[in-house]
Amino acid sequence: MNKTHYLNGILAFLAVARERSFTRAAAHLGISQSALSHSIRGLEERMGLRLLTRTTRSVSTTQAGERLAQSLGPRFDEIEAELKSIVELRDKPAGTIRITTSTHAAETILMPALGKFLLDYPDILVEAVIDHGLTNIVAERYDAGIRLGEQVEKDMIAVRIGPDLRMAAVATPSYFEAHAKPRTPQDLTRHNCLNIRLQTYGGLYAWEFEKNGRPLNVRVSGQIICNGSSSIVAAALCSLGIAYVPEDMVRAHIAEKRLVRVLGDWCPPFPGYHLYYPSKRQAAPAFVLLIEALRFRR
Repeated sequence: MNKTHYLNGILAFLAVARERSFTRAAAHLGISQSALSHSIRGLEERMGLRLLTRTTRSVSTTQAGERLAQSLGPRFDEIEAELKSIVELRDKPAGTIRITTSTHAAETILMPALGKFLLDYPDILVEAVIDHGLTNIVAERYDAGIRLGEQVEKDMIAVRIGPDLRMAAVATPSYFEAHAKPRTPQDLTRHNCLNIRLQTYGGLYAWEFEKNGRPLNVRVSGQIICNGSSSIVAAALCSLGIAYVPEDMVRAHIAEKRLVRVLGDWCPPFPGYHLYYPSKRQAAPAFVLLIEALRFRR
């Protein structure tokens, strides 16, 4: 027995039972009166019961028809209401979006963008997990990650969400009163440098420089090792050594002469932060809206 025919017949019957008119029921369903009559007649034949009493001027339910309308009508109303509420998610997006990000990206890109976004969409919840390693977002069930453009895997969809970045090598004036300023990256090997341990590899970050298209990585050493740039900046302000951090983190300190910048000509811009997610991901409405809120516009 074809379930689709049953459902179509029941929907047709309920429409007539409510409207008490084939004309109005057909208009409500968007079908012809002949198609409506055919569907109800087929239902009555399959059930072996008469559901409607028709006259030239009116239509009414039989005892069996009234029982069917009272028992199934509310259930179909519930289904219709649920379908409507789901469709409304297009206009009122909701749900949780999990993102893995670094501290710097969260503070400079993600949180400022969320300030307005979450006010506009109060039913969306964003869970930002601070992680300085290169997390496998598929295995860890994240919706997306935020990393530098050069760190995003090739099989991911990447959306630029921030401007180009520059690194800055800085220390306090008092540190440079006691130590000669480095003129080349190689000179850093004679300085007390504030190191960052990379969570992903467990090793110390090799400071990356470039000049005239020539890259140069330097393994530095010092008495301080941290796993976050904010702590490195704090250590630099305490004259504990030279820090190598994103320029925007120390721009105000440089302007106010609390820190002095060196090796600026060895620090060209590089691609900034990108939001990335699996290419096969079926994007939910809330996630699509978040992408547009974060998308970088020059």
